[in-house]
Amino acid sequence: MFRRTFIASVMGVAMAVTGATFAFADGHGKKDIIDTAVGAGSFTTLVAAVQAAGLVDTLKGEGPFTVFAPTDEAFAALPAGTVETLLKPENKDQLVAILTYHVVPSKVMSGDIAGKKAKVLTVEGNRLNVNAKSGVKVNDAKVVSADIGASNGVIHVIDKVLIPEG
Repeated sequence: MFRRTFIASVMGVAMAVTGATFAFADGHGKKDIIDTAVGAGSFTTLVAAVQAAGLVDTLKGEGPFTVFAPTDEAFAALPAGTVETLLKPENKDQLVAILTYHVVPSKVMSGDIAGKKAKVLTVEGNRLNVNAKSGVKVNDAKVVSADIGASNGVIHVIDKVLIPEG
């Protein structure tokens, strides 16, 4: 109960900060990554975390970016208390590291990697293992929806939160 109230409160702040609307971005990619994620309705925890980490302006920037976006369910699957702990100001550096591990500083569409395996460098500095030989996996997360266009890049929805090693 506390977790939902907390996330809803932080989400309200994030929406106010981003000036977001609730229309999901169409294929024309007129909204940036943040507004697209907010409009989707299934990334409230991710958007709240991005706001707490001070990354809103970055992900509203020119890009291009590829964001592997964990759903609210992916965040809910983390051990109890993890999200709340990461959102505390004293854990901002760790939160930034986790979030930037989900971002590639270029636009990578599913067609660019179809049938391939690759290691892609993240904004955080480590590499993600992308395997598109049978479906698409990023490390151990499955891409459940790909190629959601935004004005400054693309979002690929994943079913797990990626944690950088080390």
